[in-house]
Amino acid sequence: MAEAKRKKGESFEGLLRRFNRKLIESGKILQAKKIQFFQQPLSRTAVKASALRRKELREKREYLRKTGKLKEDNI
Repeated sequence: MAEAKRKKGESFEGLLRRFNRKLIESGKILQAKKIQFFQQPLSRTAVKASALRRKELREKREYLRKTGKLKEDNI
């Protein structure tokens, strides 16, 4: 963990700015962001199942649209 002690006569904002700079230089923020936003890669079966589900929904929407049972929103 980065550490910054307050120097004599230093304002709180100056201390905070120096602490943030040390934190960025240490790479802790970058490491935390990588961990926070990491997603496990999906297995092939999960990818295929997701694609199949999207295809079925698309076909169902298209069928409802062609038969006039689906209201089209012009956004």
